[in-house]
Amino acid sequence: MCSHSCIEFGRSCLGREDVEGKSVIEVGALDVNGSLRSVVETLAPASYVGVDIQHGPGVDVICDANDLVTHYDVDMFDVVIASVMLEHVRDWRNVTSNLKRVLKPGGILIVIVPSKNFPYHGYPFDYWRYEITDMEYIFSDLDIEIMQERPEESLLFMRARKPIRFVEKDLINYPLHSILTGACVPDITDIEICKFKFRMLPRRVAVKVLPAKIINLLKRHFFQRE
Repeated sequence: MCSHSCIEFGRSCLGREDVEGKSVIEVGALDVNGSLRSVVETLAPASYVGVDIQHGPGVDVICDANDLVTHYDVDMFDVVIASVMLEHVRDWRNVTSNLKRVLKPGGILIVIVPSKNFPYHGYPFDYWRYEITDMEYIFSDLDIEIMQERPEESLLFMRARKPIRFVEKDLINYPLHSILTGACVPDITDIEICKFKFRMLPRRVAVKVLPAKIINLLKRHFFQRE
């Protein structure tokens, strides 16, 4: 999943020297509304693999982000891309660890995440929102080279490099803002997920019943304020 601004960030932060002859993996590669793949492949990588939990455009391999290291082993890729996907994984710590560990020492990690005002978007579910302070803490075991915020789009953009002597940061109990609870929490419980689904039920019913024009009006004036 990648908007126009995500694609523009990819163009600005990745050069031929970063990609040519290198191995690239995109995690959460299902092309819903764009992908960095078209940008990266113009830079002549040796390989480009897109992984996701379901088949579709841009997906070469079905692989849960929690299982990257199990599937590919550590230190496998020169470039790892995760564009607007970390909010969709319940166990963000394990997925973040997999992103770091599957990256080669000296390799580049590109991460794009939504910040607090980004509306709910479940593909298939939506859990977390990030701020710059979160990103700086979570990825402080890497060398952060670029960190950008676009408040008008509620998106954060990061490019980081894995040190040759990588020591992974312990993120246990670090709280993130959850769109389910509206607060910073260390984890999400099954009960909180059920409560959120119950609150979302009227919206799902409305989407099936009401005309598209009314749905869009409701989204602009109510849903996006959550």
